[in-house]
Amino acid sequence: MLLTATASSQPSWTKKAAKSVFTLKTFSADGTLIGSTNGFFTGEDGEAVSSFSPFKGASSAVVIDAQGKELPVACMLGANETYDVAKFRVAAKKTVPLTIAATDAAEGAQVWLLPYREMKQVPAGIVRKTETINTSYAYYTVAMTMPEGATSCPLMNDAGEVVGLMQQPYRQDDSLSYAVSARFADSLRINGLSINDATLRSTNIKKDLPTDPDQAVLALYMGQNSLDSAQYLQLIDDFISRFPNSPDGYTYRAQTELVDKKFDDAARDMEQAIRVADKKDEAHFNYSKLIYQKEVYLSQEPYEPWSLDKALSEAREAEKLNPLAIYRHQQAAILFAQKKYGESADIYTSLFSSELRSPELFYEASRCKAALKDTIGQIALLDSCVSTFNQPYLKEAAPYLLARAQVLMDANQNRKAVTDLNEYEKLMMATVNDRFYYLRFQAEVGGRLFQQALNDIDQAIKMNPQYDLYYAEKASLQVRVGLHDEAIATATECVKIAPDHSDGYLFLGIAQCQKGLKADGLKNLQKARELGDSQADGLIEKYSK
Repeated sequence: MLLTATASSQPSWTKKAAKSVFTLKTFSADGTLIGSTNGFFTGEDGEAVSSFSPFKGASSAVVIDAQGKELPVACMLGANETYDVAKFRVAAKKTVPLTIAATDAAEGAQVWLLPYREMKQVPAGIVRKTETINTSYAYYTVAMTMPEGATSCPLMNDAGEVVGLMQQPYRQDDSLSYAVSARFADSLRINGLSINDATLRSTNIKKDLPTDPDQAVLALYMGQNSLDSAQYLQLIDDFISRFPNSPDGYTYRAQTELVDKKFDDAARDMEQAIRVADKKDEAHFNYSKLIYQKEVYLSQEPYEPWSLDKALSEAREAEKLNPLAIYRHQQAAILFAQKKYGESADIYTSLFSSELRSPELFYEASRCKAALKDTIGQIALLDSCVSTFNQPYLKEAAPYLLARAQVLMDANQNRKAVTDLNEYEKLMMATVNDRFYYLRFQAEVGGRLFQQALNDIDQAIKMNPQYDLYYAEKASLQVRVGLHDEAIATATECVKIAPDHSDGYLFLGIAQCQKGLKADGLKNLQKARELGDSQADGLIEKYSK
């Protein structure tokens, strides 16, 4: 059944409601028209809904209201590509919204399609079917042939409240039309994770900040890696404009200013963050971290007001206001950067019984012991670090096993180092490379595990067959264990790969001389000497006798 209201019989609310309906036009960056549709206002501050599809790839958009006035789209407030719905805000001092019905229309209810400007005929129809979407909203099938160009116009109930947003018809002459709940369209919101929302990312029009402060801070965090520098700075400025008494905006902006070496600006923003912060300790802590970053990573850029002493002072002020372990941890890091390793180690040690106790904390303390040349203390702390993990180890233990292995090698505890490297290999089998096998080869040679060492240097060569050092190391070990024929073959391959390096000739000469081929051996030792090998002179003298 299809009803069409004439001007005399149409509902009394149509003239007033028509002021809320508009045409939307979207444009690419070069001004080319991308799409056109309808929509309507849902709020007094420019909030509106329409189809999303015209926004895809668009860099700007305008709405033309019932009076013919153009209003630019300021920002996106939400989008859903599945049901082709967008919510946005236009730049207007005040807009006249439609009233959204508190409940969706029921099956059998009479509804009205309110077109843009055209008031002579207002199509009416009957809701034939409602389906539930997103748990609590209606998707309507309406007995009505939708007029051409009416996509995204409002579907109204008898009371003049909007219940739906008209969908693009399958066929223009279809006797059935479709609409998605206006409540659903109006419910669309930006949250902290919306920056990575694929639908919103498909339009270049600016996205609004979440209205919830915590979600807005999350948006700042996510925007660091998701937006280009200009977009990110705009996001920060929008945050500061909306939340001028939140320290987060100033802190994030100071971070970008640090990267751009605008140290005066960064200092002003951090001082403002401290002024407006309710939690002064957090603001002082963030200032300490910022100064520390500059002094450690941009130390070549002079800025007289900042120093590691200033960073330490800010961290101590934070602890004075609120004695948290994380503030003491910051002090330990600064003291380490100041080369005050003993003081730094004392703080790290005091934190072992705090909530910060972790493998990383023991590792950081071990670095202090390394700087103090206390190898025993360093190994003890690395033992504590590794012991925080249960066996069988998880991947998280891998970097600490590798670190301990390297320290054990330096301490000539090579067999213990090999054990750690074996565990590391189990955890990181998919990513270990030739350098790893060369490192374990060195530990195995130091621990006199010669067969394992030969196996590992073979693996290193297999993974990097053009690196002559591995052939030289293999030949050296083969000479050491009396595998002269094998050493000759390996050294010969080394010479082929690197004929201008001395190592291949040196070990080839040694292996030949030890096998009794002195003439050939001395010739190769002479070649090694010509290439600058200082060991060759003594060997030539030894084997010439």
